Amino acid sequence: MNKPIIGIVSKHYATYKSNKIDTFVRDEIKQAIFDNGGIAIGILPTESIINYCGDEWKDNLSIEEKENLIAQIKLCNGIILQGGLETDNYESIISKYCYDNDIPILGICAGQNNIARALGGTTYKISNPDKHDKSFDEYVHNIKIDESSKFYNIVKTTEMMVNSRHKRTIKDCPLLDKVAFCEDGYPDVIEAKNKKFYFYIGVRFHPESLYAKDEKMNSIFKEFINVCKD
Repeated sequence: MNKPIIGIVSKHYATYKSNKIDTFVRDEIKQAIFDNGGIAIGILPTESIINYCGDEWKDNLSIEEKENLIAQIKLCNGIILQGGLETDNYESIISKYCYDNDIPILGICAGQNNIARALGGTTYKISNPDKHDKSFDEYVHNIKIDESSKFYNIVKTTEMMVNSRHKRTIKDCPLLDKVAFCEDGYPDVIEAKNKKFYFYIGVRFHPESLYAKDEKMNSIFKEFINVCKD
């Protein structure tokens, strides 16, 4: 069976007000992987505590914790970072490891933040979250895409409608290019400058919620999985 294994990086539930810690994988993401010919598995945090960090992440896992995390990554041909309200240390540690070891990666929403943070980038709160945090709207705004980008070669268009459910965006990303923007100037797509021959891309929107009906959205997963086959 020549199907690539795609690791979905699990996220903690927002249960920081209680003593219970759980992790989750979004059903839409795992299904997009299976429907496009991949095998989905979860990548679990190896720490016993929640360590929310945002831009101030640190590679401070113990030797054993990091070895256990990397052992999971090595089972996979590619990695997907999910969206979510909070960001934990291990998500940026994984992003940095994938960049350094040429492992294809797709960051979605908060996952876009994490691939930027992993490479020295920063984020900030947007000034108009009421416009961009639309959890139940299928399409919210248009984005314009740089024709010289890898992302353009994937979706085959200079403009497309996307959904939107976020309150932060990318400020700086020194090792990544901002290659698609919404009308407010926020970068909706970033990609690695020097990784042109494989996949290191972050998107602000949620293609997993639209892939089943929108071929442009599905092309993101399709290309990602094709790259992971190699």
